[in-house]
Amino acid sequence: MQGSSARTLRRLKYSCNSSSSLLLLAKDCGGNGITVVGEHKVLPLCCNYTTIITTTTTKTNILSRRFCFGESLSSIHRWHVRSLHAETDAYLATELTLDSVVKIFTVSSSPNYFLPWQNKSQRETMGSGFVIPGKKILTNAHVVADHTFVLVRKHGSPTKYRAQVQAVGHECDLAILVVESQEFWDGMNFLELGDIPFLQEAVAVVGYPQGGDNISVTKGVVSRVEPTQYVHGATHLMAIQIDAAINPGNSGGPAIMGNKVAGVAFQNLSGAENIGYIIPVPVIKHFIAGIEETGKYVGFCSMGLSCQPMENVQLRNHFKMQPQMTGVLVSKINPLSDAHRVLKKDDIILEFDGVPIANDGTVPFRNRERITFDHVVSMKKPNETAVVKVLRNGEEHAFTVTLQPLQPLVPVHQFDKLPSYYIFAGMVFVPLTQPYLHEYGEDWYNTSPRRLCERALRELPKKAGEQLVILSQVLMDDINAGYERLAELQGFVLSGVLQQAGSECSMHMS
Repeated sequence: MQGSSARTLRRLKYSCNSSSSLLLLAKDCGGNGITVVGEHKVLPLCCNYTTIITTTTTKTNILSRRFCFGESLSSIHRWHVRSLHAETDAYLATELTLDSVVKIFTVSSSPNYFLPWQNKSQRETMGSGFVIPGKKILTNAHVVADHTFVLVRKHGSPTKYRAQVQAVGHECDLAILVVESQEFWDGMNFLELGDIPFLQEAVAVVGYPQGGDNISVTKGVVSRVEPTQYVHGATHLMAIQIDAAINPGNSGGPAIMGNKVAGVAFQNLSGAENIGYIIPVPVIKHFIAGIEETGKYVGFCSMGLSCQPMENVQLRNHFKMQPQMTGVLVSKINPLSDAHRVLKKDDIILEFDGVPIANDGTVPFRNRERITFDHVVSMKKPNETAVVKVLRNGEEHAFTVTLQPLQPLVPVHQFDKLPSYYIFAGMVFVPLTQPYLHEYGEDWYNTSPRRLCERALRELPKKAGEQLVILSQVLMDDINAGYERLAELQGFVLSGVLQQAGSECSMHMS
């Protein structure tokens, strides 16, 4: 810490081995007087000495001696570091990340779902990423989605290096890249992951946003921590809202708090000013841990439930809830989930793994904060079990549920792979997916066939591997003459499993 300014050290805290003793360093206020913060005495922070204030219930001892900030902590062996909260400084964040943050150049080509045998024109995009332990680069999934070619460039170098996508999780919008060239790794340093920042803590977002080619740093503070919809993966996971500018190109860059990563920049709120979002460390660690344990992306667990709040008094009385009870009402259960085995419609979920659920579906989170209990479920590893306490017909029951990632009947995304299709007598059959509906334009919810849209968003699978297959179009030929009108029946649905074993395809009319 030698050479650091008083401004960046003004929130440095130490504590004694005794719980009744405290050392505080305060910023230089222009004098040598002692100020009071709460019940603790605070001494102005000076560059060449400090004072240890030992407080007990009976007396206060003030011990002064010369102390250099570059000195080892072992020189004051009676003290240990309890926490280090340094105000994020844009300059220090830049210095920390110059040898870690890289610019990513991606060439991608997405499928044409109306003509599934061909791709759309390739396009070039740019994003950011940063080095993590193990000689890997962490970035956003949407930066490398549908990629055909990926290059990375480190700060201060004119050379671009070929990168390979090792793993990608589109639900959490994260991806890991590897670079085989040893020359690229010369002088590169990895960044460490920190913790979830508290509200109003300062962060610095580092990356390569549009408007220039060099590295950029923007500062902001944490405004909110709660589950948010991830636009790329259309999932609800924990996210951190900050007021630092996050623009196209920032995606994948780190948000620095102190000397560690507090999150990964990934999206902003369109139509609003200075509302950006970063992926928090728990989601990042869950993503990385799954890859390290299994060698591939494992996803995020779900109970497969649709729940209704129990804030209405009459509703609570109808289901025989006692005044001290809180929970949520189960309205729908995914048949593929393990919860379908033990839970029933109209059960009241009171607790999840011993954590009480409030009537609005939230659970305690940190200090006087609350978060939806879906977050607790999503942080479980696949095949982990949880004890669910429910109220059924006025009686309490406890069930053990095995948690797994669940796939919807209609996939919400299909990145990095070509869509499947089947042509019979010129009639083109394709599985119904949300990317197919997106081909109807940005306002696809209103312009796509209503029946298809409703089934895509609400219908649940009845068995594993089930797909909704639709007649996409008719390729005119003598063999299908007279059937051309079927080309307009975009809502013609065939429910069943599309089996691609040789040339067989079994479908059942609905």
